[in-house]
Amino acid sequence: MIVLLTVVVYLPALRCGYIWDDDDHLTANPAMLSVDGLKQVWSSLKVSRYYPLTLTSFWLERRIWGLHPLPYHAVNVAVQAINAALLWTLLRRLQVRGAWVAAAAWAIHPVNAETVAWVTELKNTQSGLFMLLSLLAFLRFEDGLRTRDYVLAMVCGVAAMVSKPSTVVLPGVMLLCAWWRRGRWTWPDWARVTPLVAFGAGMSVLTVLEQRHHIEVEGASEWVLTTAQRLVLAGHAAWFYAGKLLWPFNTCFIYPRWNLRVHNIVAWLPLAGLVVVAAALWRCRRAGWARAAIFGLGCFMVGLVPVLGFFGIYFFRYSFVADHFQYLASMGLIALVVGAGATVVDRAGDRANSVATFAAAVVLVVLGATTWNHEGTFANQETLWRDTLARNPNAWLAHNNLGAGFVAAGKLQQAIGEFEEALRLKPDYDLAHNNLGAALVQVGRAEEAVRQCERALELKPDYAEAHCNLGVALVRLGRVQEAIGHYEEAIRLRPGYAEVENDLGNALSKVGKPSEAVGHFEKALQIDPNYADAENGLALALVRQGRVLEAFPHWERSLRIKPDASAHYNLGMALWLTGKRQEAIGHYEKALQLKPNYAEAHYSLALAMEQTGRVREAIDHYEQAVRFKPDSVEAQNNLAWLLATLAPADGGDPARAVTLAQRVCELTNNRVAPYLDTLAAAYAAAGRFNDAIDTAQKGVALARSAGQSQVADEIQRHLEVYREGRAWRR
Repeated sequence: MIVLLTVVVYLPALRCGYIWDDDDHLTANPAMLSVDGLKQVWSSLKVSRYYPLTLTSFWLERRIWGLHPLPYHAVNVAVQAINAALLWTLLRRLQVRGAWVAAAAWAIHPVNAETVAWVTELKNTQSGLFMLLSLLAFLRFEDGLRTRDYVLAMVCGVAAMVSKPSTVVLPGVMLLCAWWRRGRWTWPDWARVTPLVAFGAGMSVLTVLEQRHHIEVEGASEWVLTTAQRLVLAGHAAWFYAGKLLWPFNTCFIYPRWNLRVHNIVAWLPLAGLVVVAAALWRCRRAGWARAAIFGLGCFMVGLVPVLGFFGIYFFRYSFVADHFQYLASMGLIALVVGAGATVVDRAGDRANSVATFAAAVVLVVLGATTWNHEGTFANQETLWRDTLARNPNAWLAHNNLGAGFVAAGKLQQAIGEFEEALRLKPDYDLAHNNLGAALVQVGRAEEAVRQCERALELKPDYAEAHCNLGVALVRLGRVQEAIGHYEEAIRLRPGYAEVENDLGNALSKVGKPSEAVGHFEKALQIDPNYADAENGLALALVRQGRVLEAFPHWERSLRIKPDASAHYNLGMALWLTGKRQEAIGHYEKALQLKPNYAEAHYSLALAMEQTGRVREAIDHYEQAVRFKPDSVEAQNNLAWLLATLAPADGGDPARAVTLAQRVCELTNNRVAPYLDTLAAAYAAAGRFNDAIDTAQKGVALARSAGQSQVADEIQRHLEVYREGRAWRR
């Protein structure tokens, strides 16, 4: 029954996708795809946080069902249901009253919705599974002193700790269980937990070092807490977690971060309250009620020790508390509250049983309904961060991450707004500066993007992604040589960065160094063999070296990996150069199917159509090229020439030709002879022969002064026709 209840309440979680940190642990973690991924997760801190057994589970799951989120959520729900049954069994073995209700309330409690609906928190559910199994085996060992039970308890305890190191508190819980059953501790009790204490100490040191490493990499001030602040934080956090268990509404993914004013006497009251409660209970420890309270609250507080602020935790940068932090600790307090209620009911007599049953049912329904509704928060990144901001408008991380989601969805203006709000709340947020810079590049605001990326690098000089994005912005501004320096620095800081190898290759191609570019494209493909953009860039670099035939296989691979407009366009250009005109036209057309506003593809297709005699189609594509890129003088000039030299019956339009040709000459300050030739032809087509003659003469003079004798001779031929009072026709 408890398994069914848990599964039903968490059914909405099965519709959830991936959210924050799922990329680091699973979806974008290279070790999850690597053949030697298991070696990496067990031997290195570079893969992710050190949760090797949890990452092993992800590695196996990735091979079984890929990246569809449903199976991952189903596993979390299933493990939570098993944990509920194990907790019920454990509480019964400990003779805690109301065991079923306590286990059910814990299983479907709203503070646990975050753990169950978040793929990353398999580390919580899996570590909880092994911790509960270890406790059950330990109790069986105490009852029967069978070696196999003790070995199983130790093995499961180790498994819990390598699933999530916060379970290093397990020996403490074991000692509390022994005290609860016998009212005292003996030397054998301490000896029995010694192996787990030793292993837990090692995991604790490793975790502290790992967290410290991530904190030092960020270099932010949020983690710098004095001893006094840590004590104040511990008091506040303990009461906060207890309050959320007793009143589980208005839960939030990132709670407001407290200002720890240690010089205010009021700030110390929560800690003082804990000390008073602990002293009072210990003084009355021989009373049954006090003994039960010591056990329940002891398990609760021991479970919270890793997250009370005594140790640096990366998440403290955003908030000092989180619902998933008390996943295991909450068992103790919930069991205490339910057990106390059950004791009161037992003493009240039979008439109270029906009332208590009804009350328990109501509580479970309220908890279940609240959890059911809360799970929708974790449906995707946007729902998560919107809900967070609705409850905590000052959550700068939420603004930044919501902006990142908007970038992925192509909503760049909305993304820019979110990044700017994140920076209003936290001006020294290097990630938001970098993300804003990347978004500004995409909307054509490259100058502003440069400033944002430079600010990100002021805050974090070794920020490889910011160097990369700054390089992209500089390329857009034509400062390619500067961009190359930033790409090279990004690669130095982060070797194996395929995106930067590709960008550096493109930049080197632009400055006429295709041979060097080839090397970087090849490195990008060594890192990521399915990198379509790198295949496309490599093909272009080979063409620039004159190795056209070698380029074709790379374009073909690029298009197999990802049908891309740019790759089709570049392949079309290469095919045209080798005389395969119809194939080239076919690829231009495919490029436009994928990207209808691709001005360059319209222009090249228009040229191809014009040269193959399909003039009306050429005009249509020149029109589109001008529409999507109004400052393209080549497209405007070619369109004007066709409109001027075709008879109206064949598609000519003298008036529009004049307008276009005048615009082209204005843009080039009347300094390009062929463009003056086009304007003269447009004037003649419109019957303005004096203007045509005058413009053509200027064109001839300009061409001869520039040493362009062939151009001058061509314009002279046209000039003779205008002098005869005729327009030039194709």
